[in-house]
Amino acid sequence: MTSTQTLLSAGTWSIDEVHSDVSIKVRHMAVGKAKGTFKITSGTLTVGDTGIAGASVVTVIDAASVNTNKVERDAHVRSADFLDVEKFPTIEFRSLEVRDFDGESFTLVGDLTLHGVTKTVELDAEFLGETVDAYGSTRTGFSAETSLSRKEFGIDIEMAFGAGNAVVADKIEIAIETEWVRNAD
Repeated sequence: MTSTQTLLSAGTWSIDEVHSDVSIKVRHMAVGKAKGTFKITSGTLTVGDTGIAGASVVTVIDAASVNTNKVERDAHVRSADFLDVEKFPTIEFRSLEVRDFDGESFTLVGDLTLHGVTKTVELDAEFLGETVDAYGSTRTGFSAETSLSRKEFGIDIEMAFGAGNAVVADKIEIAIETEWVRNAD
């Protein structure tokens, strides 16, 4: 392996919850997009000698942490109409493989469990590098994007209006920003 294929130090990395989040966008009333964020509550990135190409990641998101900057909308998204957070309090992602890593970009394939349903999803991901921070900790970061059908995860509320319009669209756009700190060996 050349250094351009590994690029990331081997070891176990923990998510920096303060500097990581999941953002969503969904079409609203057919003409706009509603936005929100979720908090990642835990995550482990495991990197072996082959670097990113052979790495694995597990992350857990607090479903009740949804924040759309509108209290009433947040309560509705948490309800049984959408996420049903009392029954399904977490959203989990477990990677299965890394494809086509070119030193910066790659596809991360994994199982996403949302609303009690597990489906394999693909994320377009970007490696943002590795550094030693001002406090002596080794850090790395990644960005990723994907979209999914909420109906495929059993969130199939229909709120139609007009001729073929939906209050909330089926397609959810997802953007993920994560920072990780390498654990002491």
